[in-house]
Amino acid sequence: MSGPPTGAASSVRAVSVVIEIATVATEELRAGIARILPQLSSSPPPDLEALAAITADPDSSLFVARLDGEIVGSLTLVLYRIPTGLKAWIEDVVVDEAARGHGIGELLNRAALDDAKARGAKGVSLTSRPSREAANRLYQRIGFTSRETNVYRYDF
Repeated sequence: MSGPPTGAASSVRAVSVVIEIATVATEELRAGIARILPQLSSSPPPDLEALAAITADPDSSLFVARLDGEIVGSLTLVLYRIPTGLKAWIEDVVVDEAARGHGIGELLNRAALDDAKARGAKGVSLTSRPSREAANRLYQRIGFTSRETNVYRYDF
C-alpha cells in the first residue's frame, strides 16, 4: 500500500469554474460586475437597465465566470457585420484579483472564441494595455497575434 510519506500532508482543493453567457440582467449579475469592473476600468459599472440592454442584444454576449458559484470574471463579445464579413471584438475582460491563477481568463477567452467561430465570425480582435503584462501573455499564448496598426479613438 502506498501513499504520502509518513508525516507528509497532502491537500488538493478542487476548483469549480463555470463559464456562462448572461441572458438575464439580475441584481446578482449587476453586483458581481460592479465588484470586479473597477479592477479594469474607472468607468462606472452598468446598472440593471444597461445590463438588460446588453443581455438582450443578439450581437453582444456577456460571458461570466463563476468560481464556486461566485462571479469572478467577465468578458463581452461583440459581433458586427461589415462589407468584408462578420467580425468580432472582445472587450472588458476582467478577472477578480483574488481569483487569478485558476485559468479563468483563458476559459473566458476560449468560450468567446468558440462562440464567435460558431456564429461565423472571420476573426476576433481585442486591445490590451501594455501594462497588463499577464493579460498580454495570455492573449499571445492562446493564439492572438499583434497587428501592425494604429488604434484611434474619438471621445465625446
